[in-house]
Amino acid sequence: MSSNSKNQSTEKLTSLTLGAVGVVFGDIGTSPLYAFKEVFHDGLTIDKFHILGVLSLIFWSLTLVVTIKYAIFIMRADNKGEGGIIALMTLALQGSQDNPGKMAFIVTIGLLGASLFYGDSIITPAISVLSAVEGLQIIAPTFADYVLPVTIAVLSGLFILQARGTGKVGMIFSPIMCFWFGLLAVLGMINIIREPGVLMAINPYYAGHLLVELGWGSFLIMGAVVLAITGAEALYADMGHFGLKPIRYAWFGFVFPALLLNYFGQGALLLQTPDAVENPFYLLAPGWALYPLLILATLATAIASQAVISGAFSVTRQAIQMGYCPRMNILHTSGDEMGQVYVPAVNWLLMVSVFILVLSFQSSSALASAYGIAVTGTMIVDTVLAFIIIRALWQWKTAASVTFLSTFLAIDFLFFSSNSLKIPTGGWLPLLVATVVFLLLTTWIRGRALLSDYMDEKRVLLEDLEKKVKGKWVRVEGTAIYLTRSLHGVPQVLLHNLEHNHVLHERIILLTIVTTNDPYVEEENRVKIRIFGENRDFYRVKLYYGFTQNADVRRALELCVQQGLAINPKNASFFIGSERVSFRVKSPMPKWRRPLFRFLFHNASSPIEFFKIPVERVVELGIRTEL
Repeated sequence: MSSNSKNQSTEKLTSLTLGAVGVVFGDIGTSPLYAFKEVFHDGLTIDKFHILGVLSLIFWSLTLVVTIKYAIFIMRADNKGEGGIIALMTLALQGSQDNPGKMAFIVTIGLLGASLFYGDSIITPAISVLSAVEGLQIIAPTFADYVLPVTIAVLSGLFILQARGTGKVGMIFSPIMCFWFGLLAVLGMINIIREPGVLMAINPYYAGHLLVELGWGSFLIMGAVVLAITGAEALYADMGHFGLKPIRYAWFGFVFPALLLNYFGQGALLLQTPDAVENPFYLLAPGWALYPLLILATLATAIASQAVISGAFSVTRQAIQMGYCPRMNILHTSGDEMGQVYVPAVNWLLMVSVFILVLSFQSSSALASAYGIAVTGTMIVDTVLAFIIIRALWQWKTAASVTFLSTFLAIDFLFFSSNSLKIPTGGWLPLLVATVVFLLLTTWIRGRALLSDYMDEKRVLLEDLEKKVKGKWVRVEGTAIYLTRSLHGVPQVLLHNLEHNHVLHERIILLTIVTTNDPYVEEENRVKIRIFGENRDFYRVKLYYGFTQNADVRRALELCVQQGLAINPKNASFFIGSERVSFRVKSPMPKWRRPLFRFLFHNASSPIEFFKIPVERVVELGIRTEL
C-alpha cells in the first residue's frame, strides 16, 4: 500500500472515530449528569466506604458490560457490517434454519428486545434533557420554575428538526461531544488530584463488600448503577454507520477514560463535601463555569437524544423490510448516507410520548425510577442471541460458550431484577410501551401469515392460466406489471382484472420484491428474470433488497431493461390490489387481534409511495380477502 493510500485510510479512520464520538456515545456520555447522584438518592449513607463501593460498582459495570460484553464480544457479531437487535436476530436465524421451533423462539425474543428498545427511546430524551436543564436550579434557584418549559422547548426543537436529517447538523455533533468528553475528564481529574485515595475503588473488593453489607438493599443500589451503562447497546446498533474499529478506538481511547475520570471525580468531591450529593456533576465545576456548563450539557443531551431517536427510525425501517411491521412512510434525509432516514409517524409518536413523560414525572430523579428496566431487558435478549450465534455460527466449544452465557446472563439478570423493583414507581411505563409494540408486531406477523395461507389456497398456476386464456380473452398491446407478494402462482389482482375486463396485455410481468437477510444487495445482484409461456410473454421478475434498503421500482425497471427485458417502463401499466380484509366467524386469528390487524393493514402506507412506483401509471383494483 502506498503512503498516500495509507494517509487516506488513516484520515478516514480518524474521521469515522470522531463521528462515532459525536453520535454513538451521546447516551452513555450524558449518564454522569444523573447516574452517580441517583445511587445516593434513596438515603445511602455518604461516607468513604459507601462512596468507594458505589464507584467500584460503576467501574466494573462499565468494564464488564460495555467494554467486554459489547465492545469486545457482541460487536464481532456483525451482519455484513450492520449491528443492532434486528441484525443480531437475523444472524441467529441463519444458524437455526433447520429448527423451526428454535427459529420461532429467536424471532419472539428478538421482537421483544426491539419492543423494549422503543420503551428506552421514549425515556432517554426525557431524562437526558431534563437532567441537563435542572442545572438551572443549582445556578439560580429562582429559575427552578423554568426547568419544565425550557425542557419542552429544547425537545420540541429536537423533534421538529428531525425532518432535516442528522446529516445537516452532524458536523457540529463531533466537536461538541469531543469537547464534552474532554471537559468530563478535566473536571474529574481536578477533583481526583485533591482526593487521590478515591482511585482505590478500582479494587473489586469494595463493590463486593458493599453488596454483601447491604444485602437486599443492594438491589436498590444496582437499580441506580445501571444508569451508568445505559446507551451500551448503541455501540453495537450504530456499527453500520461507523464500523467496528472507529467505535472501539473511540471507546477505549477517549470515551471510557473520560467517563471513569468524571465518576471518580464526583466520588472525590463527595469525600470532601458530602452535601454536594444534591448535584455532584454541576458542583464539580467552579461557580464561574456553571452557565457555560449548563449550555454544553443541554447540547450534549440533545445530541444523545438525537442518537436514540435516529436509532428508533433505523429499527423501524429494518422491521418493515423484514415484514415484522406495517409499511410506513420513510424519507431519506441524505443523498449519500443510506442509513440516514426519517420516519414521520415514529417521530411524532415519540414526541407526544416524551412530552407526556416530562410533564408527568417533572424531574430526572422521578424519571430515573422508570429508567433501566427496558435497557436491562434488551441486554438479556442480546446475551441470549449472542450465545446462539456463538454456538451455531462461531462454533465455540461448549465450555467457553456456556461460560459466556452464564457470566453475562447473571450480570444482566442482576440488573434486571434490581430494576424490577422500580415497576410500581414508574418502571411499568417502558414495560407497557414494550408490551403494546410487541402485540402490534406479533399481530401483524400473525395476520400476514394468514394472508399468505389464503393466497396459497387461491393460487392458480401460470400453466393453468395459459390454458384458460387461449382464445378466450382479448390480447391488447402494452406491458402490464402486477405487484405480488408470492413467488409462485398468479396474483389475485391479475385474476381479478381478467374477470372484470376480459383482456390480457401482450406482456405480463409478475413483480415480487424480496427482502434478504443481508443489509445490502448491490445493483448487479438486484434483478432476477424468468420467462414463461409458449409465446414467452410471461415474465417473473424478482427484486432483491437488503433489510436496510428501500425498494425503488423505477430504478429496478431500468436495470431490467439493461438485462434485456424488452419493455418501455414509461408506458407500462402497474396493477395493484387495493385489499380489504375481513374475518370468518371461525378464523384462526384470535378475536381480540382482528380489529387490531384490520387497523394496521388498512393504515399501512400505500405500496405506490413505499416502492416508488410511478403513480400516473397505476391501476388499482379492489379485492376483498376473508381470512
